[in-house]
Amino acid sequence: MQLNENQSMIRQMARDFATAKVAPIAHAIDRDGTFPEATVREMGELGFLGLVVPEAYGGVGADITSYALVVEELSRACGSHGLTVAAHNSLGCWPIATFGTEEQKRKYLPPAAAGTSLLSFGLTEAGAGSDAGGTRTTAVRDGDHWVLNGSKMWITNSHYAGALIITAKTDPTASGSRGISAFIVETDTPGFTVEKKEDKLGMRASDTAPLTLVDVRVPHANLLGREGEGFKYFMQTLDGGRISIAALALGLAEGAFAVARAYTQQREQFGKPIAEFQAVQFMLADMATQIAAARLLTYEACRLKDAGEEYAHMSAMAKLHTSETAMFVTDRAIQCLGGYGYTTEYPVERMYRDAKLCTIGEGTSEIQRLVIGRYALGL
Repeated sequence: MQLNENQSMIRQMARDFATAKVAPIAHAIDRDGTFPEATVREMGELGFLGLVVPEAYGGVGADITSYALVVEELSRACGSHGLTVAAHNSLGCWPIATFGTEEQKRKYLPPAAAGTSLLSFGLTEAGAGSDAGGTRTTAVRDGDHWVLNGSKMWITNSHYAGALIITAKTDPTASGSRGISAFIVETDTPGFTVEKKEDKLGMRASDTAPLTLVDVRVPHANLLGREGEGFKYFMQTLDGGRISIAALALGLAEGAFAVARAYTQQREQFGKPIAEFQAVQFMLADMATQIAAARLLTYEACRLKDAGEEYAHMSAMAKLHTSETAMFVTDRAIQCLGGYGYTTEYPVERMYRDAKLCTIGEGTSEIQRLVIGRYALGL
């Protein structure tokens, strides 16, 4: 894909930042499960946290391709940084910028774009994951407020968010996906609790925690979009979010491939670099081919969304193929490094653990296949 001048500049800025600031701390924050507050602030100053926010509200107003390039470059060095930026932009900023009122945009987007207040998205529940229509959190109208009760799981950026978009059932008589609405809930609202951070396999420096809402009173002005349209909003949000997960997975795959390629050219066995053995070359060839295909799918999804064309099927394809490519490439990278690949001395084991989330978050691989299959059948 031929990048324009602005896209090339943004990619280089992200690459330089990832190399200078992210890569040196990636191992430590993964080991300790520490959220990288300092580099997140710096990413706000660079505009990475306002990529999808229009300039009128303090953001960069970048196209989706530029946004994906930033997530990709950050993820080459650290999946947790890529995920933090992806969740904030795609799941927090984009719905408000797209469905919010003028008042909501002016209140929540400028601090989000500056990075002084992260945003997040509360959809998943114990009984509502792939079946997003199974939402059990409720919102009951009380004068000019709504009273929310329920819980959410696996919420990214939750401890560092100033506000979250929460989905709740506003019409208890409606079945399935009907009667669900979305609300902007400020995290310091009484009754709103962010629980203990999850101890995860990968993406350990990304903040993930469950939420509890007990009689949380939210002003009617914080209803996002129209009442009862929440399911439609979060499905559109996930369509776009899958592009960012594809970009994240692409970055992880590229990072792991770079490590494996360099290692095989330096490591010698039987008197020559192992890169000269056909078995190793075949592994590298398969990795490079899968990455190239993943890159094309991801950038095509970006192009379609930037052009205002229908892109949901392509974002599902990109997310499916690229997340599974990331798992394949990181696995092969470990194999190329042998025993070293299995240790924390090299980053490929971390990339392998990080990549697994990409096959689960924002729609599992199985859900992506359902989406793609229905599109292929015209259903």
